[in-house]
Amino acid sequence: MKKLIVVQVLPALSSGGVERGTLEVGQFLSQQGYRSIVISAGGRLVKALTEQGSEHIQWPIGHKSLLTLKLIPKLRRFLLSQQVDIVHARSRLPAWICYLTLKTIPHSKRPHFITTVHGRYSINFYSGIMTKGEKVIVISEMIRDYVMHHYRVNYQRLQLNYRGVDRAEFPYGYQPSVTWLTDWYQQFPETRDKILLCLPARITRWKGQQDFIELIAKLRHRHPNVHGLIVGETKSDKTHYLQELTAHAAKLGVESLITFTGHRNDLRDIMATSHIVFSLSTEPEAFGRIPIEAISLGKPVIAYDHGGVSEQLNIMLPDGLIKVGDKSALVDKCSQWLKAVPEVPTNHPFTLQRMLENTLKIYQSVMVPQL
Repeated sequence: MKKLIVVQVLPALSSGGVERGTLEVGQFLSQQGYRSIVISAGGRLVKALTEQGSEHIQWPIGHKSLLTLKLIPKLRRFLLSQQVDIVHARSRLPAWICYLTLKTIPHSKRPHFITTVHGRYSINFYSGIMTKGEKVIVISEMIRDYVMHHYRVNYQRLQLNYRGVDRAEFPYGYQPSVTWLTDWYQQFPETRDKILLCLPARITRWKGQQDFIELIAKLRHRHPNVHGLIVGETKSDKTHYLQELTAHAAKLGVESLITFTGHRNDLRDIMATSHIVFSLSTEPEAFGRIPIEAISLGKPVIAYDHGGVSEQLNIMLPDGLIKVGDKSALVDKCSQWLKAVPEVPTNHPFTLQRMLENTLKIYQSVMVPQL
């Protein structure tokens, strides 16, 4: 079979699950001898992308402006000159630019169009572009149901492909190095000799930080040695909400029991140092990487029972699921697990290798001439 030339397209390469998935697919394609190209406006992950064997084309393809339409002839020339086989769009505006570009290319020379629905977008014509791929990858059953319910899509075009974790990067029983621990305690001395509870989530209103702060406030009476870690970046438009959270912690008298770390590149080590990892989003996650990464490390996870996270824990650790917003059950479950650590499974199906192999199969499936 022909060695594929694949172009993945997304707004930027700064941080996030979509971006990480793009890098993982790019690296896998390069390792298999295929040519991997990514088009985006750039960001801090570009260096890692290119070091892993992919090429990066820096265009503002996700910039929300009519001027972005000017990229269509440029993209057309690029796709034709490079004889691209697959265009994989991972975001709505880039998907529109790709779709409109592909319509200008004769069918015999036109690359195949793949889309991935990464989340529950607003229901409208603009979002509908993510269902226009020859194959539409959905990252959980929740997202598959969302697409089927809101858009007219042939079920056969939908390809369920769960995100996955690299077991080599997140090995069971992993322990941080002495050097890392030394640096960590120098930076966050308040966490030394504490029972660490970790909520990895960017600072935004629906990610559950408020519930987590209230959890710490209630737990401290049963377990005086607990300390909460809220790990995630605060974007410029969320600084006011961060102030709300710190004020809420102060009001409950637990400001000294909670550390906001900001963005970190060492989440694996932080989770490995923690006793329990949490996923408390008040809105359902399309998938959510944190639970599978934590469980891969051997760490117990407590999560609200909805969305893609529910699908994961029902398979891996169903006892960790809590009814959404049930703060009393959340406190009880956490207290129970601090007294008796639950058994965390050593194996699960949500592996990076499975996700990558499935992605390649989807690419290859559209390359086979249909009789």
